[in-house]
Amino acid sequence: MQAIDLASRAGKRLASLLVCASIAFVSIALPLSASAEPQGTPPCNPPQDLVRLSAPLKQVARKIASGDPIVIVAMGSSSTAGAGASSSIASYPNQLAAELKRQFPRHQIAMVNSGVNGEEVPDMLKRFDSAVVAHKPDLLLWQLGTNSLIRDHAMDNRGALIREGLDKMRAIGADVVLIDPQFAPKVIAKPQAGQMVDFIAATAKKENVGLFRRFAAMKRWSEVDRLPFSTFLIADGLHLNDWGYYCMAKGLALAITEAAQRPVMSATASAARPAVTAVAPPPRYDYAD
Repeated sequence: MQAIDLASRAGKRLASLLVCASIAFVSIALPLSASAEPQGTPPCNPPQDLVRLSAPLKQVARKIASGDPIVIVAMGSSSTAGAGASSSIASYPNQLAAELKRQFPRHQIAMVNSGVNGEEVPDMLKRFDSAVVAHKPDLLLWQLGTNSLIRDHAMDNRGALIREGLDKMRAIGADVVLIDPQFAPKVIAKPQAGQMVDFIAATAKKENVGLFRRFAAMKRWSEVDRLPFSTFLIADGLHLNDWGYYCMAKGLALAITEAAQRPVMSATASAARPAVTAVAPPPRYDYAD
């Protein structure tokens, strides 16, 4: 009787493990299928020079070199949460995870979506410790600025809050990429749209973190590729659709891949480069922020 009971328990334990394994497999497999280009849509070919990050991703590079899992947190508002997508699988963080898995098939990619609809920077800072820091990310993707812009809230007084978040990331050694607003009718209708984009770019430069120029990438879709807004936005004139999130994710994946491998490529190039005679440095010019 005792042997039967032990066998029964062992069977239940094995069944439980199989269920957990199947759930884990599904959680990994679903995003991988999500990044396939939606049928009946134009091709997405982000120009490398447009999506290139200004700063290398040193922590991600270290994880790639060591083979350890890479933890990424996507912080932001509705366009991070996935508003406008047909499902959560089609949000940009999920599609980005799938694209990165293709780029680095031997690495585990853990993606945490911490987007919350309607939030601005002060709201995000209130939950920063639990929604970002607690996950110990190697990379933070921080989408910001859109809600403040469409609500006519100034961003110049948010600089201290952004720095507070960046300081938290520096303290744990994480890389950071800021993501500026989307190029969409409800955004570009605001007279301060250009200033908002410039403000975020200046913040990224001053703080020496990466910047993903979503506004410029989407503007190219509209003005160079001649795609109507309906190709990449839903009817509200603000949020991206599945293709929009897919192309955004593909551009981000290219940017992250290049920036994470840049230190390695630079070191290799330096080792192969012959010695040269030192010359006087060019004159330095200082520009006001």
